Amino acid sequence: MNKFLVFALSFIPVAVFSNNALVIEGKYQNKNLYVQNSFASSGVGFCVFEVRVNGEVTTDEVNSSAFEIDLAQRNLKPGDNVSITIKHKDGCAPKVLNPDALKPIPTFETVDINVTAEGLLNWKTKGEQGSLPYIVEQYKWNKWVTVGEVQGKGTANENEYTFNVALISGENKFRVKQVGLNKKPRYSSETSFKNNRKALEFNYDKSKQQISFTDETAYEIYDRYGNLVKKGFGKNVDITNLDKSLYYLNFDNQTTEFTKK
Repeated sequence: MNKFLVFALSFIPVAVFSNNALVIEGKYQNKNLYVQNSFASSGVGFCVFEVRVNGEVTTDEVNSSAFEIDLAQRNLKPGDNVSITIKHKDGCAPKVLNPDALKPIPTFETVDINVTAEGLLNWKTKGEQGSLPYIVEQYKWNKWVTVGEVQGKGTANENEYTFNVALISGENKFRVKQVGLNKKPRYSSETSFKNNRKALEFNYDKSKQQISFTDETAYEIYDRYGNLVKKGFGKNVDITNLDKSLYYLNFDNQTTEFTKK
């Protein structure tokens, strides 16, 4: 063999690729991903050498300090599963700048929502694009109060959900909501039911240091500065650890006050 050719071949750089890979999974939300790409630890070339979307190699230009993973050209529909594998060399690691782009956002539409006399809240939705919890809210004490949570199924077809709620005296109003990454909630329509049960009453027993209700109920106790000091569900509330002062009490469908002496 020509000596010059042997000499030249000995200086041809050989890329040694490892099995290192960064994997990101989620749901397509009409957004692309952006990657910060460092130089390889050897100083030759860039860290990333291949990107796959759902197992298929992309044509994204990875030989730069930053690049975009273009999901728009993958014929994906909102809510489709996405798995991205970013293969990189040893001694370095790429950084995805917006990994939350694949996390679900609230997109559901309310098909139906109702509550029964037994306290069973039912709702049916469609158009979900990822699994997010449904937060169940009840209107009482002049505000919407969170009373429970049900995990959403995350599929676009019609989904049905149920949740047992504690009815208050008089009008009961309920709704559900989902909250996305931008913290902006998406609400269902409201449903209501009139409960003819007699309104509950309470009694403050100084000797027992106890608040008693005529039946079990959810309750909240706030101090005079508006700080929540007790919260729960039951028929009796031990207030031994509360200072002598004025307090505001929410229970059943009522907002009132009492003074601990």
